[in-house]
Amino acid sequence: MQHVTIYRKVGRYAGWPANYGIWSWGDEIVVGFTLGYHKADAGFHSRDTEKPFIGMQARSLNGGQTWQLQETPCRTPGDRGLSADEHMKRDLGVGQALETENVSLDCPGGIDFTHPDFALMCARSGLRAGAKSWFYISYDRCKKWEGPFKIPMFGQPGIAARTDYLVSSADECTLFLTAAKTNGDEGRVFCARTTDGGKTLAFLAWIGPEPEGFAIMPASVRLSESRILVAIRCREGGDSLKTRRNWIDLYASNDNGAAWDYMNRPVANSGIGGNPPTMTRLQDGRLCLTYGYRDAPYSIRAKISPDDGETWGEEIILRDDGGNHDIGYPRTVQRSDGKMVTVYYFNDQPETERYIAATIWQP
Repeated sequence: MQHVTIYRKVGRYAGWPANYGIWSWGDEIVVGFTLGYHKADAGFHSRDTEKPFIGMQARSLNGGQTWQLQETPCRTPGDRGLSADEHMKRDLGVGQALETENVSLDCPGGIDFTHPDFALMCARSGLRAGAKSWFYISYDRCKKWEGPFKIPMFGQPGIAARTDYLVSSADECTLFLTAAKTNGDEGRVFCARTTDGGKTLAFLAWIGPEPEGFAIMPASVRLSESRILVAIRCREGGDSLKTRRNWIDLYASNDNGAAWDYMNRPVANSGIGGNPPTMTRLQDGRLCLTYGYRDAPYSIRAKISPDDGETWGEEIILRDDGGNHDIGYPRTVQRSDGKMVTVYYFNDQPETERYIAATIWQP
C-alpha cells in the first residue's frame, strides 16, 4: 500500500470526496472535495460551522502520485460552497442564495455523454425536505464546468444529489439520486434517466423500499446492457446515532434500471454514523467495493467480488491508523497498470485537521 497526501493544512477541514465525484482518463484523475475550517469540539464532524466551505478539486497526471489543487471552476448559487450546507450556518450556504437568486437553469439538451473528455458532477442545497439539486457537465476533463442545470423535484419533498451516473449512449445517461422520505427526513434512493441529451430527466424507479432510518448515497456499476448493480449506505431508525446500526446493501436490476431487487449485504457494519460505498468494475471483470469503517480501528477498507456481486471476499484493510470516526467517503478508480487509487478524507488524531489522501494498491 502506498499512501499519498492530496491536501492537508493545519486548521483546515477537507472532506467528503464521495459527495462530489472522481473521474479518470487513463492515469489522469480528478477528484472533488470541500474545504472548510477545523474545530476540535464541534461534535461528530470537527468543522467550524461559523466559517464557509468552498468547493475544491485535485488533479493528478501520474496515476495519483502527485496532485495539483484548485477551487472547483464552476458557477455556484451566490458564489458559495457546493453540497455542504449542513456543515455551515444557514446564511453561508447555497440554500439561502437559492431563495433570492435563480441560478439553476433548464438544460437545453444536446449533451454528448460519450465525449472522450466528458464528466458530470451533481450538487445539492441540503439533505432533507426542501433540498434542491442541480448538475454540471465538462468536456475538457473538469478544467471548466458548464451549468448549473436543474434536476427536477420528481414530486418529492427534497432531492439530495451526489455524483453517481452511468452513460449508455451519446444521448442517454442514468443518474442515481436520493430523495427525502415522505416525512421529510433523509432519504430514499432512486434512479432517473435522460434520453434526449439532458433536456429532460424522468423518474425511472425506486431502489428498495422506504426505510425506517435511511438508505442514501448510491454507487452504481453496469454489468451489461440490461444488468446494473447499486450499493447503498443504510442506517436503522432510532434516536441515538451511537447505537443505530449502519451497513451497506446491494441491489440489482435486470431490465436496465426499470425494476430492482435486493441482492445481499456486502458490509454488515460500517461503524458509528456509517459510510458510503463506491464500486469499481476491474479490468479483469471482478468488482471492487471500497468504504470507510467508523469504529475502532478507524480504517479504509475494500472487498472484492469474483462473481458480479453474488459473493464477497474478506475485508482488505487499506489503512487502519485513523484518529477517530471522522474519515472515509471514498471514491476509487483503476489505473492503466491495474493498480487502484482510492481517495478519501482522513485524520490522524481527533484534535487535528481533516485531510484528503489517496491509497494506491493492487487488488
